[in-house]
Amino acid sequence: MTPPDFRFRWSDYASLTSLPGSGGRIREAQEDFQVEELPLYLPEGSGSHAYAWVEKRGLTTRDLVLALMQQGLKEGDVGVAGLKDKYAVTRQWLSVPNRYAAALEVLREVEGVELLERSRHRNKLGIGHLRGNRFSIRVRGGDAARAAAVLAVLKAQGVPNYFGPQRFGRFGTNALDGLKLIRGEPVPGGRRLKRFFLSALQSLLFNHTLSVRLERGLYGQVVKGDWAKKRETGGVFVVEDAEVENPRALSGEISATGPLYGKKVRVSEHAAGELERETLEHFGLRWADFTARKGSRRPSRIFLEDVQLTPEPDGYTLAFTLQKGAFATSVLREVMKVEVDEPLGDGEDDEM
Repeated sequence: MTPPDFRFRWSDYASLTSLPGSGGRIREAQEDFQVEELPLYLPEGSGSHAYAWVEKRGLTTRDLVLALMQQGLKEGDVGVAGLKDKYAVTRQWLSVPNRYAAALEVLREVEGVELLERSRHRNKLGIGHLRGNRFSIRVRGGDAARAAAVLAVLKAQGVPNYFGPQRFGRFGTNALDGLKLIRGEPVPGGRRLKRFFLSALQSLLFNHTLSVRLERGLYGQVVKGDWAKKRETGGVFVVEDAEVENPRALSGEISATGPLYGKKVRVSEHAAGELERETLEHFGLRWADFTARKGSRRPSRIFLEDVQLTPEPDGYTLAFTLQKGAFATSVLREVMKVEVDEPLGDGEDDEM
């Protein structure tokens, strides 16, 4: 067996459907890939924090934070609910303490940014303070009929909840740097960037376990010892009898979760624990290697909401809503059957 090299490659991961993909190309223009944040709450209009609803093109969320830091803010003063794509048109909220409210006006001077709305709220905007994201993606040269056939399956069975290539850096090597950190080897970058590297390593292991489940026919099922998540309420429970619970899994009512290894994640038992241990052994790692991370559990699949497929003269436009933390590239990979946003290969990583 070839030892893992800790790089992200779509070809390492099983697909859900065997149907032919639509093919096609994305991101030929900034407007071809649009993302709108769906906030968990709207600013009330008064409070201790100033909020700005912004649209950006060709910039990372980090670029906006850096522009505000140049006005004297500390990184921790700027609140965002999530990080948005660079090669896209995206809209999201930012927050700063009221004493820095005037600094938000500098965003009007940043090329590629529009300040669309201002408001105030009682608290700082925090990571995860969003319901999800709405995507509208133009696929040029794609076959709309083939896309529709795949989408019919995805709407019924959900989408494998892989971490997409954005998590692993421009060259797909963020997880390799996370491995170096665990081994005590020097890695360039500050504390924030090192957290990203460790997160990428957790994500790579999650992707591997999910792919194994797909290969073994366990994607739409649960096994004994799984921590299963309820679709409607988000509640999590341990599967004691897979035969009893699998009708609920097959209907999409519950889904297995996979670990993002860390000190607050309990080790699964029985068949689920065996899957998790297999992944650690495959990469030559131990659960104890991740004590520097809190860890969590991630659903093995996500369900698309408000799907719209619009044929175009040169392809189609696909719009859908995803819950927070899910990657549109994982949806596109299933629909198009191409290596969407595949990392470039050898080289230096960009910051996320």
